[in-house]
This record gives sequence, structure tokens and C-alpha cells, in this order.
Amino acid sequence: MKFAHLIWGNLTRRKLRTSLTLLSIVVAFVLFGLLCAVRQALEGGVKMAGVDRLIVRHRVSLIQLLPESYKARIERIPGIELAMHQTWFGGVYQDPKNFFPQAPVVPEEFLTMKPELVLSAEHRQAWLTTRTGAIVGRSTADRFNWKIGDKVPIQSPLWGRRTWDFDLVGIYDGREAGTDTRGMFFRYDYFDESRQEGQGKGLIGWYTIRVKDPARAAEIARRVDEEFENSAAETKTEPEGAFVQGFARQIGNIGFIVGGILVAVFFTLLLVTGSTMAQAVRERLGELGVLKAIGFTNGQVLTLVLAESCLLAVLGGGLGLSIACLVTSRGDPTGGLLPLFYLRNQDLALGGSLSLALGLLTGIFPAWQAMRLRVAEALRRL
Repeated sequence: MKFAHLIWGNLTRRKLRTSLTLLSIVVAFVLFGLLCAVRQALEGGVKMAGVDRLIVRHRVSLIQLLPESYKARIERIPGIELAMHQTWFGGVYQDPKNFFPQAPVVPEEFLTMKPELVLSAEHRQAWLTTRTGAIVGRSTADRFNWKIGDKVPIQSPLWGRRTWDFDLVGIYDGREAGTDTRGMFFRYDYFDESRQEGQGKGLIGWYTIRVKDPARAAEIARRVDEEFENSAAETKTEPEGAFVQGFARQIGNIGFIVGGILVAVFFTLLLVTGSTMAQAVRERLGELGVLKAIGFTNGQVLTLVLAESCLLAVLGGGLGLSIACLVTSRGDPTGGLLPLFYLRNQDLALGGSLSLALGLLTGIFPAWQAMRLRVAEALRRL
């Protein structure tokens, strides 16, 4: 650290050039942080999916419905601990832009199947005893400023009634930071009684099943599909993670898109920062020769140049990641489309490692050039 003033002085010699290079690094790492948060928002549900849960849907597509009577047959299959069903409701609140997931469920089965959702005993009891009751996730409740006791009208043209009125009796939270708290869930008995004839009475969207042994999930999935083979509504059973991932991949391979953008950004950044460091060393060849002449070793000169490069990269990376943390700490910027929008600690650590790697890569060649510099040749440049 005794040469810190020398390193800092070299960086601030060309203030405009250093500032522009620093700004480019900051922007790159802000983009890195935001893209990581977007990827987490789109794929986080896959990581949070239960390893012991399978989804049973219609073999043709998700919009095809399954008979409610399948539940009893599914539960008789060995290895299955619990089965519950959900149905896509497809409603909006007041305005088409106010979309969030809703589904009718059987409350007791749903809460048992989803231990990651935290609902107080009072709210749970209210839901069990209120026919028109509904519970909603914390993020959606905060988004619309809903509170317990509110009447919530949801418009859905899919099920024969333009507007459905629900009593908000519970607000649930997530047990972990990555839990999706956008959803609204209401009682299936109220839903099935209220939809009109010809609107799918007695039919549901998909089943979620919990297996006793996750190691046997593939075997049980095959048995479920064999149970309904050659029936009027054949099934496709898959892990919950794959089911959730299917929604995310409707807009493309998120990991590949994000990775491609980041590779392009960091490759450009590598060229810009490397050019800056190379130019800075070329301008100081004479001074580096003086340092060697007064006793600085080759290793010390190498270390000085590398430290300068790493300081610039780490400072820019740290500022960029800090700005990204500040932006993502405010939560979903889309009003509900990206409920898991946040920057994970793993991504912060990766960003820090990338900034250090950037400093080493952009500084190693100029530092090697400075280390091999001959004193006589360098002094002639003064």
C-alpha cells in the first residue's frame, strides 16, 4: 500500500481519459446487474419449484382442460402423497394492464401443497369459512394498495361472467426471498358453482402432485400418463420446474440471450480498457525507466501497472454494481410482470470477480511490456 499514491497519481494524470474509461466500466456493470435481475425474474420460479412436485396437464396443451374426476385416480397411484388442481382464470383488475395470475383452488390442499407460502392462522381460517374469499400475495396487495376486507372485482371473459367479486380475506408472504407473491387464489367450489353451463363445469386446468420419494419422480410421471393413456383427455406429466420454465421460454432462451449480450458488452469493454492501459503505459515509458534506474525491480514495476489496471476496473465495477443494487432494491419495475426482480448475492460475487478479471486481463500485457523494458531504451524517451 506504500505505493498507493503513485498508482492513484498515474490514474489521475489524464483525468478525461480515465473518467471516460471509468464511465464505460460503470455502465457495463450496471447493465450486468440489471440483466442478471431480469434473468432471475424470468427463471427464478424454476429454481424455487419443488423437487418433489409434478405437474399433470393435458397432453395437447395447457389450454385443454382435464376432468376433475382424475384426482381420485391419480391419488391411487403408488408413490403419490397428495394431489391438487388449479385452473387458469385469466382475469384483470380494472384495466387490461393490471394483469397478475389468478387460480381457483381447494384451500386446504393448496396450502398443504405450497409450504413456501406463509399465511397466518387467522387469514387461513377466514379463507376456509368465506365462500367468496380470496388470498393474494404481498407484492400484488402492495401494488394495488389492497387490505383485508376489500371487495376485489376481477374481470374475466373466459368463464361466462364478465366480473367476479371476491372478498380479500388473506395476504400471504414468501418463506424465501425468491418466492413469487403475485398470485391470487380463491375457492374452487365458488368458482365451479358460479360458472355457466358450457363453460367447463367439472373441468380443471392442471394437477399438481407431490411424490413421496423425489428419486422416483420420473417413474411416477410415467405411471400417471399410462393411467390415462387412450382416454379422451390424455395427460403429460413433468417436473414443476420444467412446467414453470415452459412459461419463461415462451419469449426465448433467457440464459442464452442474457449471456450473449453480456459477452458482447464485456468483449467491447476489454478492448476499450485494454487500449486505455496500453496508451497510459506507452506515455510513461521514460518514467518507468527512471523507476528501474533508482532501484525498482521488474516485479515491482509489473505490480504497479497491474494494480493501476485492477483499481480502475474494480472501482468501475463496484460503482456499477452498487447502482444496479440500488435500482433492483426497489423491486419489480414493470408493475407485476417481473415479480422476482432482484440481484442475487451470487451475481454480485460474480460481478466482483469479473471486474477483477477485467483489470488483470487489460493490465497484463502493458505490465509485461513495462517489466521487460530496458533502462537505457526507456531513458532515451525522456
